[in-house]
Amino acid sequence: MMTDFLLIAALVIIAAFFWQLRQMAELSRLFASSECKKQRVQFLAIAMESARPSIGGNSGLTWKAKFLLDFSTDGLNQYQATIWMHGKKIQKIQWPIFPEPEWLDAPQASGSIGGGCGSRGGCKPNGCK
Repeated sequence: MMTDFLLIAALVIIAAFFWQLRQMAELSRLFASSECKKQRVQFLAIAMESARPSIGGNSGLTWKAKFLLDFSTDGLNQYQATIWMHGKKIQKIQWPIFPEPEWLDAPQASGSIGGGCGSRGGCKPNGCK
């Protein structure tokens, strides 16, 4: 009777840890997708490299996990970033050095800073005065 209870309790704990790892994987995918949009690169894939049990987080027992993020700047070359998580929180992301996306897609300067002829009025028809 007691061994049945211990077996069921062990299965419940294993299922809870598996469920938590799946939640972390989904959160890391959403985070990676939004970070790729911010960096203006193409999101290719994300995979968990390692995970180990840890103490902390909301439930006390949680996971520390490392995810590898594959991305591309031009559709030909592939680069890899690393995301560290503790529980459901992103600890940090480490980007490699990669070339910037095409300059045609770069943001354009507008307003009084970074454009015009150095004055708030802009350029006069005959050139800068």
